[in-house]
Formats: sequence, structure tokens, C-alpha cells
Amino acid sequence: MLEQILDRVSEQPQAWNMLRRVVENGFRGERAVIERELAPWRDVGQREFLDFGCGTGEFAPAFPPTYYTGVDLARYYVQYAGRHYPGRFAVASGAAIGLSGEHFDAALVLGVFHHMPDALVRASVAELHRVLKPGATLLVMEDTPPPDPWNVAGHLMHWLDRGGYIRTNQEYRALLAPQFSVRHNYAMRSGICDYEVYVLDRSV
Repeated sequence: MLEQILDRVSEQPQAWNMLRRVVENGFRGERAVIERELAPWRDVGQREFLDFGCGTGEFAPAFPPTYYTGVDLARYYVQYAGRHYPGRFAVASGAAIGLSGEHFDAALVLGVFHHMPDALVRASVAELHRVLKPGATLLVMEDTPPPDPWNVAGHLMHWLDRGGYIRTNQEYRALLAPQFSVRHNYAMRSGICDYEVYVLDRSV
């Protein structure tokens, strides 16, 4: 019964957004990382950005709308994003985005890979390598097991999030190689949720 309720909530973009904003302190941690690592509003017009697994478009306002493209597998999320945020949005599979190669200067992957088995992550990483320009930046933020055993709320949120593939730092690193090299990597907590942040360079 509870799993059915959670499925229904996740299919209601407004309800899901409200829940995530509460438990993640308005996404302040994620927004700060995006600004620090990608600086989307610097040199506006000179870079194209891809939001891979954009969901409801929550982070679209962090980017210049004319140079932002968000893709997601869930059609109802993409439709919601298109109604509420500027930018370009499209329904696409992670393994086949359907966009031209070497087009984007930077990409964001936020809370996506922990919903995918290893084979699909590898296929998605290969597709990201294809659509990004040589030397482009890939910013990945992924859920990791809470390092604090007393972070009961964080463990509960992982269960509510329905991500069945939460991995360790080393496991994520292995999946991102060899198409991308790690420039730097650090832990970040957003509200009650723990993340690993990876700033990566596209290999030539």
C-alpha cells in the first residue's frame, strides 16, 4: 500500500517537488554546486548546457534559458517542465538522447544514476561523451549511503526516493571511466540527503 502511494506521489510533479524542497532545504546545496562548478551565467551565449535527467525542470532557472536543454525519460515530468520553465525540454532515453554529437559545453546529472543498473549507467555515460564537446565539463551529483549512521531521516529519504542503485564513491568513479576523468570529487549534504559531487572532464 505504501509503495503504491509513493508511486502516485512521484507521478505528481508538484507534490514530488514540494517533498524534495522540504527535505533538501530548498536545494540550496545543489544550486551552490552548480554555480560554483559550472558558472552558467558567465560568458552567456558562449556555452550550451545539457540537463540530463532534468525531471520537473527544477534546476532549469540556474541556466540561461536560450542555452539550456533538459531531457528526461518521464513524459509527464518533461511536460510539467515545459509549462513552468523556459528552455528546451525533450523526452529521451539516457542511452539514446537523439541530439547531435559534440554539441554541449557542459552537462549536469543530478540524482539520476542511482535509479539505473550498471549497464544503463555505462550506456548513458557513453552517450554523454558523444554529445559533449572535447574538454567539456560533466557535473554529476549522486546519492550515496549516509556516512552518519544516525542520519535516520537520510536513510528514510533514500527509501522514499525509490533509487535502487545507490553506490559508493569508488563504484560511481568506476562507472564514469574511461570516458571522463575526475577533476575533483567531494561530499555534499543537501538538507538530510548526502551526495557525492564529481566534476569531470570529457576525454578526447
